[in-house]
Amino acid sequence: MEESQSMIKIIEIKAKEIFTKTKLEADYVINPYVGCGHNCLYCYAKFIARWRPIEYGKWGTWVEAKINGPELAKDRKVKGTVFMSSICDAYQPIEKELKFTRKILENLDKNAKLSILTKSDLVLRDIDILKQFKNIEVGLTINSFIGKTKNIFEPGAPENQQRISALQRLKEQGIKTYAFVSPIIPELIASPAGALAKEGLQDIINKTRNFVDYYWFEFLNLRGAGKEFAQVLQKEFPQSYKIVSNEILYKDFIDKTKEEISSFNIKVREIVKH
Repeated sequence: MEESQSMIKIIEIKAKEIFTKTKLEADYVINPYVGCGHNCLYCYAKFIARWRPIEYGKWGTWVEAKINGPELAKDRKVKGTVFMSSICDAYQPIEKELKFTRKILENLDKNAKLSILTKSDLVLRDIDILKQFKNIEVGLTINSFIGKTKNIFEPGAPENQQRISALQRLKEQGIKTYAFVSPIIPELIASPAGALAKEGLQDIINKTRNFVDYYWFEFLNLRGAGKEFAQVLQKEFPQSYKIVSNEILYKDFIDKTKEEISSFNIKVREIVKH
């Protein structure tokens, strides 16, 4: 079955399994959907489109919804860590109405160690269920994209301030939180005043450190972001492209940024460079 919702083509499917073995800092990953309406230009999951019918269209314009996901999660005892999600955002726009993520959480073993990463403050809707888990953490992807930059790179995602406010609300409700600062791009992780990357990172830390338990930092994976992203970056932000496309310049940027991060006096889980 296909239907249109918020200009996103929704393809309803029945999955064989909802728990997938993973190497992403967890034992299993749950993807209530495949695809994402946030339509981030740099999305690393877009490779999935290679194994989908061409009729689906461009990545970011369609989403597969696993209509039997909640049923597959029911009465399953889970040993190990469960991550949500890897090839979708569990709280993308269509979740507001479909509620497959919420239904999966309702049925999920509350003894499971659960980690959720999202770009959406919609996660706040499910605080009542999240608080039922004995071991849970929720992360929000944070960067400083605003205005034109955000419209280019993250057109369908909530504003960063909404994500920051969501982290604060989650912490107030007693839920462990983390900030996933990504993607770090030279000249673009910056404050609204247009500061350099290190100052932009400091701004993010200042806004979140009082209600974040720890941080992840991830540098842009230019190859993983794809050809279209690289072309747009080169056209719209040539200085950024010059650095990330040059191995020596990018390494120098990464090394200096890592030094800056070490000076923040915060708990860092990992710094990811591809």
